[in-house]
Amino acid sequence: MSDLQLRPTNPVDAPAVLTLYRATAAAPDSGLARASDEMELSWVQGFLARATASGASLGVWAGDALAGEIHASRMGARQFDHNLMDLTVAVHPDWQGRGIGARLFEGLFVAAAAMSPKIERIELAVREGNAGAIRLYQRLGFVVEGHHPGRVRLPDGWIEMDLTMAKVL
Repeated sequence: MSDLQLRPTNPVDAPAVLTLYRATAAAPDSGLARASDEMELSWVQGFLARATASGASLGVWAGDALAGEIHASRMGARQFDHNLMDLTVAVHPDWQGRGIGARLFEGLFVAAAAMSPKIERIELAVREGNAGAIRLYQRLGFVVEGHHPGRVRLPDGWIEMDLTMAKVL
């Protein structure tokens, strides 16, 4: 993986991020909340702008191709400034299982440690059926803090619980 580069992403990278998210969402059991047809450039530009302004967004690049992206941002009210929330991570199906997700999270932890005001916790949500993601998050130090029964309706009609997880830094 030495030919892979981890670097910040920003709204200029939105077309590449959109391509990544659509490819990831098209894979079976992607774990992303939106389907490919629910994703548009303005949506990506919006979350990249929020993350760039108040949090972090990072990508792992293989040359000109984006292998994975992670972003999180602050909520906006000062009482929550010690939290990064609204976290999403996507790894292209061709790159899954190669440590890209862990590398993105490690980069996010480094970026969070450099922020001011200080980040003390990072929060995310994950479907209960996304066992691989849950294992990764637990390995990285995230713990389940909440259960949201009936929150997620999958394309086949199955309803799953959403879990909220957090890592205290």
